[in-house]
Amino acid sequence: MAKDNKKIEPNKKPKFSAYWIYAIIIVGFLALNFLGGSGWGSAPKTTPSDFQSFLSNGEVEKVVILNRREAKVFLTPEAKALEKHKNKKPKSILPVGPGEPDYQFEFGDLQNFENEIAKVKEDNGLDTQVIYDTENNFWGEIFVTLLPFALIIGVWIFIMRRMSGGAGGGAGGQIFNIGKSKAKLFDQNTEVKVSFENVAGLEGAKEEVQEIVDFLKNPEKYTSLGGKIPKGALLVGPPGTGKTLLAKAVAGEAKVPFFSLSGSDFVEMFVGVGASRVRDLFKQAKEKSPAIIFIDEIDAIGRARGKSNFSGSNDERENTLNQLLTEMDGFGTNTNVIVIAATNRADVLDKALMRAGRFDRQIYVDLPDVRERKEIFEVHLKPLKKVEGLDTDFLSKQTPGFSGADIANVCNEAALIAARKGNKAVGKQDFLDAVDRIVGGLEKKNKIITPEEKRAIAFHEAGHATVSWMLEHAAPLVKVTIVPRGQSLGAAWYLPEERLIVRPNQMLDEMCAALGGRAAEKVMFDEISTGALSDLEKVTKQARAMVTVYGLNDKVGNLTYYDSSGQSEYNFTKPYSEQTSELIDKEISNIIETQYQRAIELLENNKDKLTQLAEVLLEKEVIFKDNLEKIFGERPFGKKEEETVVEPS
Repeated sequence: MAKDNKKIEPNKKPKFSAYWIYAIIIVGFLALNFLGGSGWGSAPKTTPSDFQSFLSNGEVEKVVILNRREAKVFLTPEAKALEKHKNKKPKSILPVGPGEPDYQFEFGDLQNFENEIAKVKEDNGLDTQVIYDTENNFWGEIFVTLLPFALIIGVWIFIMRRMSGGAGGGAGGQIFNIGKSKAKLFDQNTEVKVSFENVAGLEGAKEEVQEIVDFLKNPEKYTSLGGKIPKGALLVGPPGTGKTLLAKAVAGEAKVPFFSLSGSDFVEMFVGVGASRVRDLFKQAKEKSPAIIFIDEIDAIGRARGKSNFSGSNDERENTLNQLLTEMDGFGTNTNVIVIAATNRADVLDKALMRAGRFDRQIYVDLPDVRERKEIFEVHLKPLKKVEGLDTDFLSKQTPGFSGADIANVCNEAALIAARKGNKAVGKQDFLDAVDRIVGGLEKKNKIITPEEKRAIAFHEAGHATVSWMLEHAAPLVKVTIVPRGQSLGAAWYLPEERLIVRPNQMLDEMCAALGGRAAEKVMFDEISTGALSDLEKVTKQARAMVTVYGLNDKVGNLTYYDSSGQSEYNFTKPYSEQTSELIDKEISNIIETQYQRAIELLENNKDKLTQLAEVLLEKEVIFKDNLEKIFGERPFGKKEEETVVEPS
């Protein structure tokens, strides 16, 4: 006899799906409908008009009015023998019994129905009985009573399963997973392709993070001298600088369990869930210690706790933060778990979270300089099919202030532009177009501009170029265009010098160059326009910073009203008097007006060259550094030759 080779799993429990709940509810609805009648059989339906016909013919023996809304008709024995009533088959599961009515129907108003019966009986001299009765549907009433509770339980199970991430099966085990940690575990069995080799630049931050990994791999090397392994490291920096990428490299390099999650994963609509998830996260990490926990965007739960929380709306977030503080450095903490966190806004974090013993190290991940940008370009250029001899120095100097994410976007955009042109490889001009696309926006060649407007835009941009060429500390020109891009009608690209400190003369020259556009309109047309909005916004911010932040104004003095803690935004009172406020406003206006008059004077003295440059710009729509050299000659205080990066398209 053949044996069944199927393995029997005696301990395996049958799966219970939440869909069974929905099936039970549907069956209950059907049962309510089925049990809503007077019995297992159901008499055929008729209409009130047919009933009046039966009644006037003397075929009705009695009428039972049930629950003041339904009539059950019982025929006389003679009427039952008639052919027209024999052909009426009952629409029921079981045949009509001897005590069941021959017909049934529902009527409207009871008073009208009674009046109609009385009138027919009087007109035809009938003695038909009219009986009133009520019927209680015991099972139906029970079902209707329990139905809301069943619906609430079903909806609650559905929500619990959705929030716990279960798609089907095992509802009993999934309901209570809401308090469990959502951290993703990376260990030696998980393939992570990012390593420290993929992290270009960020040498200081990378060294700090590598040392943390080494702490857990070789703890004796550091503890043998009496040192303690740091409990946490906080990565701080602008968006796109590579904080999360560093964490991915740690996950790829560390040979210890790595738990990764976001700060918002702790936040939930139910009370106590955030603190429960924090406890579960550290419990799992301690069980697998030594381990690393990475919390991205920790400001979602780590914001400073308020002193006067009257509404109670932040209690849940504060409870989560309190539990995190306890786990990181509480009474029974474990030193074999290191927490790495990342945030763009360290100024809003709670002071208790930032203290030594919790986050012992704060690693600042800054925007890359020109050398680091070159390394980042080399990483992102590897998968691209580029032209031979592409100069990465050229590209790195073209992208001042770009983060690592911006550079990755430039490389991708350049590849798309090259493909759109039908090129076989990505070239230098494709990268220049990509930078223009990202900085200035999409080129709008079909925008309707009148000749007068185009001429005004040309002189405005030529004014920027002329003033910046004449000033020593202004950024050198890259190119000027009057082709609309994004929200701007024209644009001038410059290559700013990357300075660690800025002196007043440098700031004033930059402000004068920014006001060159409006000054050119005043010199050439003796009227100004709204086209200088972005320029005015820029110089106003610079002038205000000179007076109120950096203390570079003689009248106000060596004072600053800058609050590095970030609490000034919650303070509704100014940190200075009304007299000082008037002085600040006056000095800001004086700085801007002085540079505006300076720009006008420069353009008045070079009005013919300004006109010549604007005419070239009207003709070509895009001009470069060499166009200015033909008109103005060599710039006497220009940049070094190796930093000259502009070539005509």
